[in-house]
Amino acid sequence: MKPSMIRKLATLSERLDEIDRLMSSEGITNDMDNYRKLTREHAEITPIVEQYREFERAEADIKEAQNMLSDPDMKEFAQEEIEAGKTKLENVEKTLQTLLLPKDPNDEKNIFLEIRAGTGGDESGLFAGDLFRMYSRYAERQRWKVEVMSANEGEMGGYKEIIVKIEGYGAYSKLKFESGGHRVQRVPDTETQGRIHTSACTVAVLPEADEVTDVIINPADIRIDTYRASGAGGQHINKTDSAVRITHAPTGIVVECQEGRSQHANKAQAMQVLAARIKAKQVDEQQSKIASERKSLIGSGDRSERIRTYNYPQGRITDHRINLTLYKIDAITEGDMDELIGALSAEHQADLLASLGEDN
Repeated sequence: MKPSMIRKLATLSERLDEIDRLMSSEGITNDMDNYRKLTREHAEITPIVEQYREFERAEADIKEAQNMLSDPDMKEFAQEEIEAGKTKLENVEKTLQTLLLPKDPNDEKNIFLEIRAGTGGDESGLFAGDLFRMYSRYAERQRWKVEVMSANEGEMGGYKEIIVKIEGYGAYSKLKFESGGHRVQRVPDTETQGRIHTSACTVAVLPEADEVTDVIINPADIRIDTYRASGAGGQHINKTDSAVRITHAPTGIVVECQEGRSQHANKAQAMQVLAARIKAKQVDEQQSKIASERKSLIGSGDRSERIRTYNYPQGRITDHRINLTLYKIDAITEGDMDELIGALSAEHQADLLASLGEDN
């Protein structure tokens, strides 16, 4: 193991001992915010320190066994112990490398999922509807809540644009690699000669911004317009100016929400989406600087970048970032995305490990 990693682990071990002392001290619960912070830090570093101590024990066992090699009666046993210790060291080191990977602070957050039809006319809108169905079914399997924030339906079905909020632990960690251009190749229902058409949609996955700490929106920077909602909605719809459009002057971001039953509800939802988009813009600007030095193996996350092709005649889905092709398009579009998402996460982790090796 690299000396820099050993030093980092030793520091974490000392910190865990310090937290243990602090948490057992009298009056620690008088400041509950600090107590919760310590509890969270304790939970985060305990698994790492436990593995480090396993590493130290394995090293000590190997050293003890090496001292027995000079004894003819113990030599064979000592060699077996050394080999077992080396195998254990190797396994523990791999675990430690994974545990030490930098964590995305947004991984546990809820998300806003935005799907927009692109090239392909009506077929693109239908594909947007298929993508919405795929993500909704996947969310159902995870027992996450899906709430439509805004929807602009296509004339032949599907959506020109749909924005949904997905609430559930780890939603961002699972779906963050979905941002980008999605392409479909299939024979549309309206095609009389059986020709395959290509259409496209863009997907954006934005972590929900923490209201207080993440984004500060100056009321003077926004303009709020109200208008009558359109589309299906029963007796309530179209009778009042319940739909809301918010324009953020500094960034030019415009958010519309009309799915809520009141102007107040739509305004609250639109502000949530606005905060998430501003946060995403800030993160994009930060990452663009990093990307110039090192591009992630799974792509830049640019929404214009083509990341995946759905080929219905061949029954396959290909993710171009990791050169993965799966011949299970029906299952995946019905929400069985675990294999696809798992492969993307594994590639991302491998890239982080490679970058960790370079840093050390």
